[in-house]
Amino acid sequence: MSTVVGVVVFPGTNCEMDAVEAVNGLGGTGRLLWHGDDDLSGVDAVIVPGGFAHGDYLRPGAIARFSPAMAAVARFAVDGGPVLGICNGFQVLTEAGLLPGALQKNRGLKFLCRPTTVRVETTESSLTGSAVAGAELSIPINHFEGNYTCDMSTLQQLRDEDRIVLRYVGNPNGSIDDIAGICNEARNVVGLMPHPERACSELLGSTDGEVLIRSLLAAAA
Repeated sequence: MSTVVGVVVFPGTNCEMDAVEAVNGLGGTGRLLWHGDDDLSGVDAVIVPGGFAHGDYLRPGAIARFSPAMAAVARFAVDGGPVLGICNGFQVLTEAGLLPGALQKNRGLKFLCRPTTVRVETTESSLTGSAVAGAELSIPINHFEGNYTCDMSTLQQLRDEDRIVLRYVGNPNGSIDDIAGICNEARNVVGLMPHPERACSELLGSTDGEVLIRSLLAAAA
């Protein structure tokens, strides 16, 4: 029986089918979950995908965090379930308090949509358990507010607890300490700005995202 990954859909989400396709292509089963439902339907893992939830009105993720599905995601995470937030999903997870810090406008105030290189900093997370520490991956970015920020005490905690999951090699957006992705203390909730689901096929230019999605499936299994 394949691992079922629920992909939460908000009004304005536009990467849900990319996530489902990546999961299905690697042997899992992607299942769309409507943001207005408070039942995750027994999924084994959750992806909060990219896009513009609720049009990013107010600020990215600030409205989405109040959706009934996010209360269910929070309960799922507390119980140890693997949760991945990609791009707008990362923003939602920070707004929901499932991850520390915040995402602000890119340095230079420009929307960025291009391949970028990230380095795996730890294999102790639900996103990188099958990866190799130090490996460099080509993963695309697609964001305007992807500049990760936090206070210095939070940054020190992330460093001390080995919770910086991915760093940019050549920081594209001004993120503090070159951070591209982080995890929570339990290491089952991960957020990142790059899109691994868009790097799971040679047709898309890279398969480097496969190891990350495989890691999520393995953590769920």
